[in-house]
Amino acid sequence: MSHSERELSLVLGSGGARGLAQIGVIRWLEKNSDYHIRAIAGSSMGGLIGGIYAAGKLELYEEWVTQLSKYDVVRLLDFAFSRSGLFSGERVMGKLEDMLGDVNIEDLPITFTAVATDIEHGREVWLNRGSLFEALRASIAIPTIFTPVRRDGLLLVDGGLLNPVPVAPTLHDSTAITVAVSLSGRSEEELEQTDTGPELQTDDKNAYRRAIGQFIEGLQDKLGLSDKLEPEIDVFDIVSRSIEAMQNSIARFRIAAYNPEYLIEIPVNACGIFEFHRAQEMIDLGYERAERALSDIRRG
Repeated sequence: MSHSERELSLVLGSGGARGLAQIGVIRWLEKNSDYHIRAIAGSSMGGLIGGIYAAGKLELYEEWVTQLSKYDVVRLLDFAFSRSGLFSGERVMGKLEDMLGDVNIEDLPITFTAVATDIEHGREVWLNRGSLFEALRASIAIPTIFTPVRRDGLLLVDGGLLNPVPVAPTLHDSTAITVAVSLSGRSEEELEQTDTGPELQTDDKNAYRRAIGQFIEGLQDKLGLSDKLEPEIDVFDIVSRSIEAMQNSIARFRIAAYNPEYLIEIPVNACGIFEFHRAQEMIDLGYERAERALSDIRRG
């Protein structure tokens, strides 16, 4: 094959901690395929993984994320007490900024596009120039969870809202094939979520509940609502499941419309959106699903 015939475009979808499975897909491609990743487009967690890989820092990120415990994940979530988001995301993004350094997207050795949503105009935005760190920060800004990002006069939030599997940015790539990874695959009984890792300490749980309660009460005051939410309602569960249901529906339409040559689907029940302490499990799952879906392009 010629050089261009050995190149592929990689599309990485949104889905929180399930996105760590995309590391496994990349590792499979590196180990088992003659194809080289020439271009990447990603939304939300897919944008984060793709951008880190394009910057040559995936090994460093993988080493870090696979060491996280449930307790570490909680510590990384910094409460913003803001009307625009429960968390500022500065702790985790500070760690990522240290990994990435000061690099612009146009200087990367791989063509890269991070997808975000312009929340004020209701349209998707392709970020393929300027600061890589800022682009990734915007692409993962889950509404009500992480505070939005102001960039080039636009207020940007999670790209997965409008395009959870961003095939479109790769349509004009001069690559031989497109491999897409969707994190919205059908549930599988054998992958029913299991809560691994040590339990959080009582003080951490109480701090969590107090912060969430204050956030919700603040919103109710602003909206003039008199009724209080029942204390047993889990706001994380409500928000994440609502966004996920919408994204899963959009993902199916996007995949049907663009029909990439290869599609890898990670089941929606593989892990919860914030279960980053299950990183190694997700990476292994991604590798195994790549093995199933990409046998046609296996080396030799």
